[in-house]
Amino acid sequence: MRGLVKLNETLLQNKQKIPVGGNMKAVSLFSDGLDSILAAKLIQNQGIDVIAFHFILPFYYIEDEKQINAVKTAHKLNIPIEISHGGRDYIEMVKKPKHGYGKNMNPCIDCKIFIMKKARIFMEEIGVSFLFSGEVLGQRPMSQRKHSMELIEKEAGVEGLLLRPLSAKLLPSTIPEEKGWVKKENLCAFEGRSRKPQIALAREFGITEYPSPGGGCCLTDLDFSVRLRDAFEYNEDSSLKLQLLHFGRHFRLKSGAKLVVGRDEKENQIIESLAEENDLLIEGVGFGSPIALLKNSKNPEDIDISSSICVRYSKKREDKSAKVSVRTKKGNATEKEVASMNREIVDSLLIH
Repeated sequence: MRGLVKLNETLLQNKQKIPVGGNMKAVSLFSDGLDSILAAKLIQNQGIDVIAFHFILPFYYIEDEKQINAVKTAHKLNIPIEISHGGRDYIEMVKKPKHGYGKNMNPCIDCKIFIMKKARIFMEEIGVSFLFSGEVLGQRPMSQRKHSMELIEKEAGVEGLLLRPLSAKLLPSTIPEEKGWVKKENLCAFEGRSRKPQIALAREFGITEYPSPGGGCCLTDLDFSVRLRDAFEYNEDSSLKLQLLHFGRHFRLKSGAKLVVGRDEKENQIIESLAEENDLLIEGVGFGSPIALLKNSKNPEDIDISSSICVRYSKKREDKSAKVSVRTKKGNATEKEVASMNREIVDSLLIH
């Protein structure tokens, strides 16, 4: 699923050939990070028009594409941006990556290959001549070593077509450089994990607003990876179910059913919005309570256990019993009295 985010009337239309003539054009593998911003500026400064390509993993919950940081950053740079959403093919790749995982569930090399293939297809559809990225040689231990970069280019089918402006002087020349579309002498020789060269270049370009280095991809996160492995083990691998992994406390009941308990009002709203037709929603009646989402319930005992866990995280946790509502997404509800569950039992069911 893809859709071009229009930033003004002159921008590209999805899948439409770029008009012949005018400036050379290039597709940027674009994030909202400083490296992507600097790479785009280096290419723009050579008189080349940039079209951003931003890939979203199927694990992320997106309420509004216009609020995606990469979209807002592209808008500030006056760059049109193509949003590509990962789907079933990406999920299957994460399950069995050809080149293995990093420290957690991060298949960095396979992921780069996957995204670059998508970007290459987009590049060909709109008639653009080359790709570029904000990658820095040696910045990432798994995917940004020289050997890994060459492997990724080969398997993605972008050999010679992918320029890395921030490290170009340290890498073999690409087709854009050999043909004179891009002047190599005006590019950079950044290497390693230090951010000082990028910050200095940003200052030179007059760029004062850019994101701080974040936590990175969710697949590198230990807690998310534990939840993801559990979800794959129980075949809970639809995009909707995987988006749920970011929110609430997660429990695996002995029957195999899954319970997700919200931690605040915002999470309650999101968890409820991600409920599916056969799921059950549980919450306290007449007192402060989280919303608990029960998936794949196998028997009445699952509902009793889930209700007791819900009460455990409510204002009635110390009472002998409390009334909860159990309803479907359509609103069909029943009420029941349950006791708060013992903390040790709750902890034994927590996915961590």
